[in-house]
Amino acid sequence: MSDSRASWQPSACILCSINCGLNVQVEDRSLIKIKGDREHPTSQGYVCEKPRALDRYQNGRDRLTSPMRRRPDGTFEEVDWDTAIREVAARLAAVRDEHGGDKIFYYGGGAQGNHLGGAYGRGLRAALGSRYSSNALAQEKTGEFWVDGQLFGRARCHTTPDFEHAEVAVFVGKNPWQSHGFPRARVVVKEIAKDPNRTLIVIDPRVSETAKLADIHLQVRPGGDAWLLAAMVACLLEDGADRKWLAQHASRLDELTALLGDIDIGEYSRRAGVDEALVRSTAKRIAEASSVSVLEDLGIQQSLHSTLSSWLEKLLFLLTGNFAKQGGMNIHTRFASLGGGSGARRSGSPVGGHRIIGGLVPCNVIPDEILTDHPDRFRAMIVESGNPAHSLADSVRMREALRALDFVLVIDVAMTETAHEADYVLPACSQYEKWECTFFTLEFPKNAFHLRAPLLDPLPGTLTEAEIHARLIRELGALDEFDLTSLREAAKRGLDAYAMAFGMLAGSNRKAMALAPAILYETMGPALPEGAEVTAAVWGLAQQTAMAYPDSVKRAGFTKDPPLLGNELFEAVLRSPTAVVFTVDDYDETWNRVETPDKRVNLVVDELVDELRSLGDAEPATDDAFPFVLSAGERRSGTANTLYRDPAWRQGGDGTLRLSPADAERLGVVDGDRVQVTTKRGSATAPVEITSTMLPLHASLPNGHGVAYPDADGTRSVHGVAVNELTSSADRDPVAGTPWHKHVRAQIVRAPA
Repeated sequence: MSDSRASWQPSACILCSINCGLNVQVEDRSLIKIKGDREHPTSQGYVCEKPRALDRYQNGRDRLTSPMRRRPDGTFEEVDWDTAIREVAARLAAVRDEHGGDKIFYYGGGAQGNHLGGAYGRGLRAALGSRYSSNALAQEKTGEFWVDGQLFGRARCHTTPDFEHAEVAVFVGKNPWQSHGFPRARVVVKEIAKDPNRTLIVIDPRVSETAKLADIHLQVRPGGDAWLLAAMVACLLEDGADRKWLAQHASRLDELTALLGDIDIGEYSRRAGVDEALVRSTAKRIAEASSVSVLEDLGIQQSLHSTLSSWLEKLLFLLTGNFAKQGGMNIHTRFASLGGGSGARRSGSPVGGHRIIGGLVPCNVIPDEILTDHPDRFRAMIVESGNPAHSLADSVRMREALRALDFVLVIDVAMTETAHEADYVLPACSQYEKWECTFFTLEFPKNAFHLRAPLLDPLPGTLTEAEIHARLIRELGALDEFDLTSLREAAKRGLDAYAMAFGMLAGSNRKAMALAPAILYETMGPALPEGAEVTAAVWGLAQQTAMAYPDSVKRAGFTKDPPLLGNELFEAVLRSPTAVVFTVDDYDETWNRVETPDKRVNLVVDELVDELRSLGDAEPATDDAFPFVLSAGERRSGTANTLYRDPAWRQGGDGTLRLSPADAERLGVVDGDRVQVTTKRGSATAPVEITSTMLPLHASLPNGHGVAYPDADGTRSVHGVAVNELTSSADRDPVAGTPWHKHVRAQIVRAPA
């Protein structure tokens, strides 16, 4: 593959879950020009400013080009690939043989836009008997997934908004101007804001970019979301619920009314810090709208009462009948699962019995599952395309946990903070040096999947994650019991023959499905176009998609029946330079995806009833020793995920701590002065930015800062505050275990000179 190209090459952004389509020009291994891809079916040429700096990721100074092995003195040395694979496999096998494969914990499996490697990671886990895993979703989304399961029957019944057609758009703890969350976010938000017949509602303690455009901004007190949402639900139950729709489609309305129908709306509004009249008028606007879409995000998912707030948020659209309709909320298809696989069959973590949702162990309990003498504690960890030593709560304790393990393997493109704690680090190709995709297929009524081709040849010394896993599986001998000759021969004859041969193998050997990614890579991979071997796993996903949603796939323009329908879908995504619409749905299709026994929505989440009742006797928590609420990880125009390790991509330098004018005056600081932020877990200093967007006693630090990056002379320097040096793994939601990163109690004082 040539690395100097004059023409624009299609690809995708990797900085958030939307993965907008891009067109990129490459010269001398650099991404020199980047713009939106107008042919992409969902982003349609839209792109924000952040991907312009993607060459900072592609050509970062801390890219790895050789396997690294830790010496006894703690430093690292380069080793060749054969040595690394042999020794890593031996170390993993030793843990498996002595303690059991379930003591090998897997974290990651895909940074943003880097999901294909995670599919092959499942094959390695099966070879080792590894059963427990986690990733970044367990820091934010699992509480919402669990609520989906309680309301609609299964956690996979995830709802998605239809803002393009919604008369009223509600964002709860969400600033789509910076965090996106749906295609063409800024365009859609501006369209809603400009239309006099539509209403934009934002619930957020900050006057965010989206809140500035809003028709209604409910500037809730930090930590007060549950009281506000309960008050809004009570307003709807009082005079606003669509009782005809509820009688036909929902259950337990009388029980919900008994819980919330007689609460003191004025008192709940006061505790939330929002005027009662505004709460009531907002609920009325939602009730009277012809269509309402609602989207929640980290503002409630990482704050007090997060899972309870997810339930109450969903009642806003359910009580008004804005479900399974245009402009409302609908259950989407998916091209692949984002969950943790085999762990989904286990109800609790091995040591603490912490709830596992979607197959994912809560991130905040990972150290608890290691730093113990419990016989079932985790003994080894595989970290792939993740950085838990930096991205999870309480970095100090996370590093302690990593050092307590018998063995740590990191697979990544760079020498991350977690890599520095590993025994071996195996260098992967960048996302633009291999075939890749994203499994964030969350749209309705049209859903799209993008299998994107590489822009560059692999950096010498690096391998795809698929090849790394394949080599480890071969070294472990996990495929020795299978005679794969017939599959290899079938692959040469074409996909139809291969589908029949693979079905016969899967039917005769139950282990084959667990090891399917490895088998596909070894047998179908060589028959695919040169360099596209890693796309073999996508064939398996296409088959699953075609079997799960055959009518939806056919509405997208495909014509065959399973299993040939899966082959047709795979060939389409492999050939297409941009994303492919793989399902098209009617709005009524949502009802076919509800999985409650009676196909009705269950309005009451029994396990959250006591927490809901407790709101009546409580105020949002305060702490005189730590009077500020720190939002640890605000998304700003100069922040992204830490794929951007090079701080030079930012225009604003180190991240500021945002404070209200009242707090700045009380502390005696002006813009640019440094303050010291102290929590129960740590302390840091940061420059101040005074802004009227913040409420008094509310402060924020940005995400994406605080990574160690080599200067021009090779010296590693930390730029900005690593917010998880300040957070606590003990501060988490009681149901889902998600962290309270948006509600960190803090003390802030002027920093010593």
